[in-house]
Amino acid sequence: MLRSELVEYLADFLAIEQYKDYAPNGLQVEGKAEIKHIVTGVTACQALLDKAVELQADAILVHHGYFWKSESPEITGFKQKRIKTLLVNDMNLLAYHLPLDGHFELGNNAMLGKLWALEDITPIPGLVRLGRLAKAVPIKNFVEQVSNSLNRQVLHLPGGPDVVQTIAWCSGGAQNYINQAIDWRADVYISGEVSEQTTHIAREAGIHYLAAGHHATERLGIKMLGEHLAEKFNIECHFVDVKNPV
Repeated sequence: MLRSELVEYLADFLAIEQYKDYAPNGLQVEGKAEIKHIVTGVTACQALLDKAVELQADAILVHHGYFWKSESPEITGFKQKRIKTLLVNDMNLLAYHLPLDGHFELGNNAMLGKLWALEDITPIPGLVRLGRLAKAVPIKNFVEQVSNSLNRQVLHLPGGPDVVQTIAWCSGGAQNYINQAIDWRADVYISGEVSEQTTHIAREAGIHYLAAGHHATERLGIKMLGEHLAEKFNIECHFVDVKNPV
């Protein structure tokens, strides 16, 4: 397919105009005009770029791309090496941040809800989701379920009831949304990262908090987006999981 066709389709499918984001969503580095093979991954790190070169990909599609508002604009050091890799190999880089967190069909938060078998998910505007387990379970059982589903031991900051059913969650660095979960009277709030103050908030507000990993909570959306493109456009897509303990 043509690069322009892919960029246009993803802009519409992910409704990128609805989000005020911290980095540009869409085409970030231009490569060849025709795309036959896409590599997907969470972050456009050098390891992902090198694997894409090895696989002879025409485009890299990620959740975390480049040109964040808070970063220095100089392209030097490791940033220069990354962009040089893309340009020398004529590879496109496409990145979708908040639109991929918030997509109600295959976004990161939608996929986490499916992964944990949550029901009655409230279509609340914004990124945070609220749902319920079909049956209330002991908190230790739910912590084990989340850990097993993400293949990592999550950090549990206790504060809520011994038996839980109402779950709020938001992927990635969304620890501050715990206040929204408290307002919703959720038993548990889950995000990727944690802050020092989160411990005290969970204890004092009577809510369990699970830090499930920024990378771990944002693998599913980009993987599913690639599978969606492969099926819809009959294009080759490979998901590459560059391990990250955070």
